[in-house]
Amino acid sequence: MNGPEILIPIVLFVSVAIVFISYFTSRNRERMAMIEKGLSSEEIKAMFTRDMRRDPLSSLKWGILFVLAGMALMLGVYLHENYNVDRGVIVGMMALFVGIGLVVFYSIASKRT
Repeated sequence: MNGPEILIPIVLFVSVAIVFISYFTSRNRERMAMIEKGLSSEEIKAMFTRDMRRDPLSSLKWGILFVLAGMALMLGVYLHENYNVDRGVIVGMMALFVGIGLVVFYSIASKRT
């Protein structure tokens, strides 16, 4: 590794470090601002704890998306193996099937709410 090749891992590690440092710095500033506004520690903890209740529609959405993406992948591989269709079609089919899945999810979710 001579010359410019050595810069790739250096830039990678420096950029990851910058992202982590900026994340923790901004999180600290946000919490300090809350303390300055007079929020109690219980209120701050309540803001940062995740709500344990899950939306059942979220599971339905991800289920529909994964099933349709898997179907698109299987169909794309089948078409490639048996009919010599270009492999680029698989990516397009996955995008199409996932889009159809999102439309199906939207129609189901709009009926339930």
